[in-house]
Amino acid sequence: MAHRRSVQCFRCGPISGFRQIDEQGGQSDKLEAVQRSAYQSGILNLRNGLALYQRLKNSIQPEGAQNFAAELQAFVKSVPGAAKAAREREMGENFDKAKLNDVAEVIQKYERLSEMAYVLAVPPVEKNGDWRAVGDNLLRSVGTGEIHPIVSEYAIIGDAYRANDPSLFNQHVNLMANWFAKEQPKATKRASFEFLFNRVQPFSQSMALYVLGFLLACFSWLGWSRVLNRSAFYVLLLALAIHTFGLVSRMYLQERPPVTNLYSSAIFIGWGAVIVSLILERIFRDGIGAACAGAIGFITLIIAHHLAGSGDTLEMLQAVLDTNIWLATHVVAITTGYSAMFLAGMLAIIYVVRGVFTRSLKKQTADSLARMTYGVVCFATLFSFVGTVLGGIWADQSWGRFWGWDPKENGAVLIVLWCAIILHARWGGFIRQRGLMIM
Repeated sequence: MAHRRSVQCFRCGPISGFRQIDEQGGQSDKLEAVQRSAYQSGILNLRNGLALYQRLKNSIQPEGAQNFAAELQAFVKSVPGAAKAAREREMGENFDKAKLNDVAEVIQKYERLSEMAYVLAVPPVEKNGDWRAVGDNLLRSVGTGEIHPIVSEYAIIGDAYRANDPSLFNQHVNLMANWFAKEQPKATKRASFEFLFNRVQPFSQSMALYVLGFLLACFSWLGWSRVLNRSAFYVLLLALAIHTFGLVSRMYLQERPPVTNLYSSAIFIGWGAVIVSLILERIFRDGIGAACAGAIGFITLIIAHHLAGSGDTLEMLQAVLDTNIWLATHVVAITTGYSAMFLAGMLAIIYVVRGVFTRSLKKQTADSLARMTYGVVCFATLFSFVGTVLGGIWADQSWGRFWGWDPKENGAVLIVLWCAIILHARWGGFIRQRGLMIM
């Protein structure tokens, strides 16, 4: 479906080279990502970007429209005459062929507009209706004889922009905003909050604070330990609060549990690991938990930043994933386990680095690190195992099989097995403190 729409976009495009780009992009799309050359990946990205651009251009108004508001008024006035001509033709009477052809031509134009639309920009008139594309709404107006008021506003705003008339533009933007506030209060509030969320950029703010907290925790090992430890802890608490605001905001905007894609999984894993790290810091008060919180918070948010891809991190879910029950149980449980494993690895790295490259690893510190790591691994084992089992149940309900040995399932079970190996080796006396940290 996506490829067919891109072909339609290129056929309507003003640049003759679009067809060649689409053909080469289509050939590249048939290959697996690992099989594509740099050129093939580039041409595919170019094809997709140009197709998206063409669809966006034709989401609100037809490309090349000059006076769309007047065109809509003329269309509404011509529909009754065309309908009369159609009835006369069916009855074998004389009919006005010109009227019928004119409306048919406009309808074909709006059909293309509906097919190419990327944005569903027209809200429903009824309470629980669906948002529709402008072209789709115009096609429905053939039967109703009325054009949705928002479609008319879009037309006037577009014409005012092309005419460089800021007064008319602002007037109708305000009218449309007032209409949305009255008819779609929930959507208006959500859109306003999303604007605030994007402007505040909570995850970027958190990253800076995580770095500051990490540096304060590291400096606390050199001196002024009490003051710097406390400062690091409160800076990281502030970073966590902002991180939490961002996480909860995404849940509110999507009306979903916290993890819906790779981007949100990185955010959630970091968030969970930071919480556990700060709990450990509150218990042991040695700066290690604070250092882990700062490092993990920053690293996971950087990873999330690079996973953002096209920038749309609030994307629609695939149909098979569109279930809040499993997103709130399997996904949250297993990513909580991953958060704990991330933290356990960071604690072990601190143990190894301080023990091998410095002389700062005293026995008391080493014992504290070992106890932290052991407890976190136990926590990770529980949630990773439960999350993996819940994932199998979800797969059984969705695809009819509990286990399929695909890469995601293999990765999940390997984490569970590795945690189990670590714990059994520790319980059986095969490894002690150093062995635990190395594993």
